[in-house]
Amino acid sequence: MRKNLGNFMIIFLLLFNLNLFASSYEWSASVDKKTAFVNEAILLTYVCKFSDRSELYSIDFNPVVNNENYTIKLLSEKEQIIDGKRVNSFEYIAYVKRAGKMVFDFDMVMKKTNKESIENTVLGRDNEQYEEFTSIYLKQKSLYVDIKPTDANLVGNFELEVIEGKESVKAYEPYSLEFIIKGTGNFQKLKPIRFEIDGVKVFSQKVILKSSLKEDGEHGVWSQKFAFVSDKSFVIPKVEFEYFNIDKASTIVLQFNEVHVEVTPAYKKTELLDEGLKGFEFKFEYLYYLLTFILGFIVAKISFKKEKKLQTKKELFCQRVKSSKTMKELSLLLAIDGSIEYRQILLDIENDELSSLGTAKKLICD
Repeated sequence: MRKNLGNFMIIFLLLFNLNLFASSYEWSASVDKKTAFVNEAILLTYVCKFSDRSELYSIDFNPVVNNENYTIKLLSEKEQIIDGKRVNSFEYIAYVKRAGKMVFDFDMVMKKTNKESIENTVLGRDNEQYEEFTSIYLKQKSLYVDIKPTDANLVGNFELEVIEGKESVKAYEPYSLEFIIKGTGNFQKLKPIRFEIDGVKVFSQKVILKSSLKEDGEHGVWSQKFAFVSDKSFVIPKVEFEYFNIDKASTIVLQFNEVHVEVTPAYKKTELLDEGLKGFEFKFEYLYYLLTFILGFIVAKISFKKEKKLQTKKELFCQRVKSSKTMKELSLLLAIDGSIEYRQILLDIENDELSSLGTAKKLICD
C-alpha cells in the first residue's frame, strides 16, 4: 500500500510541476538569399527555442528529399542548452531545379510525452493500448526565393587541372591522362568523360568525387583517369566542361585542347640486339647455346637419304624454339627471325607480361 501511495505521490508532483511550469516553444525560419540561380546552393535555417530544458518534447522534422522541384540535403542538426533553455537548430542546403517563384513550406510534428506514458512508466504497467506522445502537427514558416534561369546544368565556381603523360610513347606503351575539377557547386551534374578513338584502346577509371557540404554548397574535387594504348600515333580530341559561374552570372567553358600523341615502334632488331649486348657477361653456357644453335642450323641443312620429306622453314624454326633453354635465348631467336607474327610475343616478353618459357613456346609453334 505504501509503495502504491508513493508512486501516486510521484505522479501527482510530476504532473503538478508540468502544469505549473508548462514548457513553451517558438520556431523561426530564414533563408540566406532572396534570389538564386537554378541549381545554386540555398541555405535554409530553422530554429526552435524552448522556455526551459523541455525534456518531454521531441521534434519530428526532416525535409530532406529529392524530387522534380528541388533537392534538399541536411547540413547540420544540433540540440543545445543555452542559459538553461533548450535550443534545436536545423540547417539544410536546397538546390532548385527550375526557374520561377519557389516556396519552401515544410510540415513538422511536435511530440510531447503524455500523462498516460508517465503513469505507465512510474507504475511499471505493460499496456500497449496507450499513446506515448501527444502530437501537434504544424507547418514551418514559408520561405520564398526567386529562382533565375541559367544556360548550364552545372552551376558554381570551378577550375580544371589536367595531368598529361609524356608526349612520345613506344608502341603499346600507355599514355596517361587525368582530369581534375575543383571548386564549389553541384558536382552530381558532372558526367563521366568518354573517348572513342580509332585504333586506340582506351582504359578509364571510375569517377572519384571527394566532397563536403558547407553553407555555400558542396566543396569538392572530381577526378577521372585514362590510359590510351596504340601501336601508331593518334589524337586525343578536346574536352569541354560548360558551367554557369555564379559570381560572374555567365556561362564559362573549361577546355582541354586536343593532344597529338606520337607513338614510335617499340623495338627495332638492331636496338634489341644492342640492348642485349649491354652489360653482357660471357658464360660457358652461352657457348653451349651458340653451338646448339649452329648445330641445329647445320643439321637442318643436311639432306639425309632416308628422309622422304624436307622440313619446312617453320618446322626448323620451331625446332630451334623448342630447344631454347631461356627467355633470353628465345627473344634472340625471335629478334633474328624478324617476323611480324612474333612481334607481339616479343613485346610481351620484353615487358615482362609473358614470363613462362613453356607458354611462350606454345604461342609460337602451336
